[in-house]
Amino acid sequence: MNKESYEQSYLYRLRHSAAHLMAQALTELYPGVKLAIGPPIENGFYYDVETTEALKEEDFAAIEKRMKELSKLDQRIERKVAKSRDEAREIVLKECTLGQGEAVAEYKLQLLDAVPEGEDISFYDQQRTDREGTFHRFIDLCRGPHVDSTKEIKHFKLMSLAGAYWRGDVKNKQLTRIYGTAFESQEELEQYLHNLEEARRRDHRILGKELGLFMFSPRVGPGLALWLPKGAQLRETMIEFLRDEQLKRGYEPVITPQIASIKLYEKSGHILTFREKMFPFMEDEEKETYILKPMNCPFHIEIYASQIRSYRDLPIRYAEFGTVHRYEQSGEVTGILRARGFTQDDAHLFVTPDQLLDEFIGVVDIMNTVLRKLGLTDFRARLGTKDPKSDKYVGHDDNWVAATNAIMEACDKMGMEYEISPGDAAFYGPKLDLIIKDALGRDWQMGTVQVDYNLPERFGLEYIAEDGKPHRPIMIHRAPFGSLERMIGLLTEQYAGAFPLWLAPVQVAVLPIADRHVDHAMDLASQLKGYSGDLGTKLRVSVDDRRETLGKKIRENQLQKIPYMLILGDKDIENGTVGVRSREEGGKDLGAMTLQAFVEMVEKEMD
Repeated sequence: MNKESYEQSYLYRLRHSAAHLMAQALTELYPGVKLAIGPPIENGFYYDVETTEALKEEDFAAIEKRMKELSKLDQRIERKVAKSRDEAREIVLKECTLGQGEAVAEYKLQLLDAVPEGEDISFYDQQRTDREGTFHRFIDLCRGPHVDSTKEIKHFKLMSLAGAYWRGDVKNKQLTRIYGTAFESQEELEQYLHNLEEARRRDHRILGKELGLFMFSPRVGPGLALWLPKGAQLRETMIEFLRDEQLKRGYEPVITPQIASIKLYEKSGHILTFREKMFPFMEDEEKETYILKPMNCPFHIEIYASQIRSYRDLPIRYAEFGTVHRYEQSGEVTGILRARGFTQDDAHLFVTPDQLLDEFIGVVDIMNTVLRKLGLTDFRARLGTKDPKSDKYVGHDDNWVAATNAIMEACDKMGMEYEISPGDAAFYGPKLDLIIKDALGRDWQMGTVQVDYNLPERFGLEYIAEDGKPHRPIMIHRAPFGSLERMIGLLTEQYAGAFPLWLAPVQVAVLPIADRHVDHAMDLASQLKGYSGDLGTKLRVSVDDRRETLGKKIRENQLQKIPYMLILGDKDIENGTVGVRSREEGGKDLGAMTLQAFVEMVEKEMD
């Protein structure tokens, strides 16, 4: 469900009402609580509050119990609109605070003052008298929408606590944010909680450390990963995979610097539209300003512009695994999924108008191919368009219309359905994103392709057409992975660290039973490392020659998610075989095989 559909859904209203139900419970359990805001969010809701005593997660059980009691009261939830600002202030001071006045109305009064003149000031009122004759009421300043009654709010759970500055400003007081979630059925709630637990088990940050893929160091800085040998091998495998696909399709590799003069990014427009994501600028001894590269496209443009181009040269397809750096706030950094330094599988195509449609389709085809070979088959397309109300974009409207129409035409020709998302375009052009659904049903925005008429115009790019006159090329920006880091993070969680055989950093572990078997194990590993069959694949092999029991070696190599273990003892050496075990639970015993039989098995699996 996209954002627009979600905000119009019953689930959205249900979660909004659950936030109010929680707030009502808090006002009864914690007299004097100051309520701030309580909106629905992507996976639930939250409410920011200030209490006289610190809330703890141990308090959730009592709050949930009171919420359930209030839910059963079947309180009608009614929208009321104040006739004037003065009446609204009166409601806030008397009814919203249950008569406690300004002492607890601090944040609601500020919210009231922020309502624009002429806009409705609405409240949502829920009230009922219980069987004992006690009157219960909660009224809150809110735009809504909400469900009709508290009895609809049955399946919910409070999740966590966090600190949150009032209105997101560190200069303001820090409030307590209580997160919760709600669903229409108990089954959906239980599935969500199960998925959360599974997500913790699959967390790429934990698995990355356990499997020896990457690490972070406070002396290096947040969002800057150090790739360990197995992680580096994983990266190289993915690079080789995509490079081979690109070479088949006529892409040419290029390499560009890590820094550039500010003049390059002034020309591209990034200084105006992307500055907050750039690291602080640098000056040399001649007072020339340099920028740490946040993106690769201006460099590829300079390569194109370095010589006269003919229509016979086009399309030109430059590809680079280019490392970029962007200043993400430290609170936004999430392992390698959202990092400050990352490597894009970037490419830029320079095409004629007649070539645009076929080249765009070719780019989408390579993205489809890449994702499917990685086992990511559940994805949808999203067309990010220009928000007409925003001033963050560059270029003429005619160019935007032409680029957007080109993407739509290409999608129609491919029979690819897509949703339109206004405001999700890049600052220089519309884009088609592939949104991947992972094993837990989570959405990830990964591969992207963009049509750009504006940067060629800003840089004055040309080619000589058949008529002998200069014409403007069109640019296509594309990145099937999005970034290596983000894709590896996704794949780590998708496979819970058990990568497909062809992608696994170590594919085979040779386990000699005793010291006398180590030399033979080393020879065996050398044969496997040197093997190159029909697929041209050399196997990645390790030898576990530690003086540990065989059982411990099997368990620990299994925990490392190594696809196959080859057991080597006296009988195996005598018979010219190996004992084969897989990484399945318990280390499934596949029996004794000749080396040739094992190689044929893994070759077939990789194919």
